[in-house]
Amino acid sequence: MIVGGCDIGSATGKAVVMKDGEIVSYAITPSTVKPEVTARKAMDEALQKAGLSKLEDLDYVVGTGYGRLKVEFANENVSEISCHSRGAQWLLPTARTVIDIGGQDCKVMSVTDKGKVLEFVMNDKCAAGTGKFYEAMARTLQLSLEELSTMGLEAKKPAAISSQCSVFAESEVITLINEGVELADIIAGLNNSVAGRLSGMVGRVGVVEDVVVTGGCAKNEGLARALEQRLKVKIKRLPMDPQIAGAVGAAVIAAEKVAQKAQTDSVAAKSAR
Repeated sequence: MIVGGCDIGSATGKAVVMKDGEIVSYAITPSTVKPEVTARKAMDEALQKAGLSKLEDLDYVVGTGYGRLKVEFANENVSEISCHSRGAQWLLPTARTVIDIGGQDCKVMSVTDKGKVLEFVMNDKCAAGTGKFYEAMARTLQLSLEELSTMGLEAKKPAAISSQCSVFAESEVITLINEGVELADIIAGLNNSVAGRLSGMVGRVGVVEDVVVTGGCAKNEGLARALEQRLKVKIKRLPMDPQIAGAVGAAVIAAEKVAQKAQTDSVAAKSAR
């Protein structure tokens, strides 16, 4: 059984190919202005890495993310909340609280040992704390996202960033730069501000360990440590790239659909005898 999961977000497209319950390849590509093009580019790359030549080699494909309705080759689409929960729990079976920090929203999900969502909260009205927020801060500080992820760990006196608004936070950062505040301290201040916002969302769902973070911002080690301090729990790191969790969940659901169909066909064949 070979299945695929395709997660089309605001910043990147992710695709996963899974064979007999194991991930054989994945791809992450920048989003284009057309979600259907992003989906095809991501899946074509994942197929190539898996040694497959065409989409027809896949038994079933599930699309997810903001652009899921534009994944034209998908057999069906599923919400990103369900897919991130399933993907995180599949990657780390002990995961019970999933914090997803995407390109333009943040979500916190409480999940069962099967990856079923018990409760969730979502912030999709403001870009503060999302990937777009960190991209803007990186440009302002003239750093790469990788540098932003680690430099804050060197902070000696984290700056106070009071604004929760991306625009006003950027203005605060510019002021701090002009005042001569060390970049490491500014970045640590940003991470602390975002961690405070996220911890408030987590509090509405309730902290149940193990806690994991998915999405591109999960690669920000400074943010992960700031979250640990706020939540007073150890955040478990996923064993694979946290950015593909949604696509993994989509592929897991796709595999279940194939298995269910096979079981239904088997029962029907037995009844026809």
